[in-house]
Amino acid sequence: MSVMTTQAATVELRVLETTDLHVNIMDFDYYKDRHTDQYGLVRAATLIREARNEVINSLLVDNGDLLQGSPMGDYAISRVMDEEMIHPAYKAMNRMEYDVANLGNHDFNYGLEFLNKAISGANFPYICGNVFNATTGQHHFTPYLIKTYDVTDTSGAKRSIRIGFLGLLPPQILSWDYEHLKGRVIVQDIVETAEQLVPAMRAEGAEIVIVLSHSSFVSEPHKPMAEQAVNGLSQVKGIDAIVFGHAHKVFPGPDFEQDVNVDVDKGTINGIPAVMPGFRGNHIGLIDLTLDNHAGYWQVVGSQSEARPLTDANHKPRTNADLDLVAALMEDHEGTRAFIGQPIGKSSSPIYSYLALIQDSLGIQIVNDAQMDYAHRMASDHAELRGLPILAASAPFKAGGQQDPANYTEVESGELTFRTVVDLYPFPNNLVVLKVSGSDLKEWLECAAGQFNQIDPDCTSPQNLINDHFPTHHFDVIDGIDYQINITQPARYDEHCRLVNSDAERIEALMWQERPIAEQQHFLVATNNYRAYGGKFVGTGAEAVVYTSPENNQNILADYIERKSHSDGIITVVADNNWRLVSLDNPNVDIRFKTSPEDKVFRFIKDNARYPLTFLHKNNNGFSVYRINLLRQNTLP
Repeated sequence: MSVMTTQAATVELRVLETTDLHVNIMDFDYYKDRHTDQYGLVRAATLIREARNEVINSLLVDNGDLLQGSPMGDYAISRVMDEEMIHPAYKAMNRMEYDVANLGNHDFNYGLEFLNKAISGANFPYICGNVFNATTGQHHFTPYLIKTYDVTDTSGAKRSIRIGFLGLLPPQILSWDYEHLKGRVIVQDIVETAEQLVPAMRAEGAEIVIVLSHSSFVSEPHKPMAEQAVNGLSQVKGIDAIVFGHAHKVFPGPDFEQDVNVDVDKGTINGIPAVMPGFRGNHIGLIDLTLDNHAGYWQVVGSQSEARPLTDANHKPRTNADLDLVAALMEDHEGTRAFIGQPIGKSSSPIYSYLALIQDSLGIQIVNDAQMDYAHRMASDHAELRGLPILAASAPFKAGGQQDPANYTEVESGELTFRTVVDLYPFPNNLVVLKVSGSDLKEWLECAAGQFNQIDPDCTSPQNLINDHFPTHHFDVIDGIDYQINITQPARYDEHCRLVNSDAERIEALMWQERPIAEQQHFLVATNNYRAYGGKFVGTGAEAVVYTSPENNQNILADYIERKSHSDGIITVVADNNWRLVSLDNPNVDIRFKTSPEDKVFRFIKDNARYPLTFLHKNNNGFSVYRINLLRQNTLP
């Protein structure tokens, strides 16, 4: 019998993934101060344990965006830096015995010092291959890991396989966290990095290569420095499997059924096994690989991918929390609740985001009021802020995005706490002021208006108003000006702010102080560093920045609420209704809009809707569906 025949074997290996947890470690909604059964690592951990018990050989990875995104993350910042505390995420993950983790873009939001300090508490290695030290040109993090795994083959014999892991993230971190990263790191294209490092890993002894990509998939051919690069990655020779994330979507799943070179039944992209398990721990990723060495080397000869959900089709829980993890996190959990429960003021009215996608919202209004207030107060000390009109831009961060009917801002009237602030503004961005022209301002709003589907005013069949592929955090509302959005026109830009219809114009009646805005007229726009340095919207980018505040938007909002409550006894937020949808003339056009299924939505609509809304039904995703009447005679001025 030959050596090859003697050593020939087949191994079944399960790769498990979490991604985009955003510090949702507990199964708890800190904004509403109540438990949830819809997400949380403590619940995903139970699924992971069950998935491990189903097989003989498994490994577990995390794919980034772990350290920012929930009140627990905000609570952990000072404690990790000042008190030598292990970050609560790692208190859980160390017990779960992760094999390796990659970094995501949001892990840089608090700066490199915090990132380095936080990940030092992980009992598993971190990798990231396309971030380099700006001074030395060397890898800033360990680029990849090659680890020998002792596995059991299908005959019960013991085998050893050298598995390589490569971590990659979006090059856009240099824009999104410009103030933290400028001059300190440089970032290389994802696909270019893989083309360089995968052969090096193979030469170093990696028999199977798994890429941890904090980047998602789009069908378009890869372009240099693309944010979503999995399509290009899947065509790099030598990669055996890809676990990915960043987009908060589920692969394999319906969102990708129409994409070319994708097999959603098997879970492959260009033939490469792949998985993306949503966000906040609402799914776990699972790839079953069949490895075979009959050819004299290990190769993938079969695979099946699955994004396994925490809940069933009716949103009922399929699993319980891991009680050992819950106990280990209880001190941090109660500390988080106390942290965001600090009172800062009082509000005369509730602030809900139920209708924020179709009319001016108190939630966006108060954020923009705070941003403009801050910029005006800074103007006396900063010459670059004097002399031009000051506007502000913000978006509805929680307005049902990611097909989540519970993902709405719900701030009740009465006492306001820091919970209010993180509910209204979940991100630790810093305020940045841009100088933009009137023409750029219009294009900025044209991109935001891509949120709406084009409505045929002559069609009487149901038409959905909102483009579900458009992220709600791109629907910027700019206060300080007035404008209308004509949804009968095609979108000028797509959800990535790419020009798709150069002749289309949705923004109409763009006015400042009741006068049309001229193309060469200039304004200052107070916004956040993510939008300012991102360069995705026309008028943004580092070259347009005139002022960067040392204060983050959450603190600015908290200070505004506190000062207004102190001076007036209570804060009264009034939507100025500076934007509206253009009215239609056909009484039979059937436009559909979905929002939260909470009972109090009915009262809120009755008291606050600017357009007549008629409840129709609840859809399969748990949203309440309404018909919106944009008939000219029915809309409020």
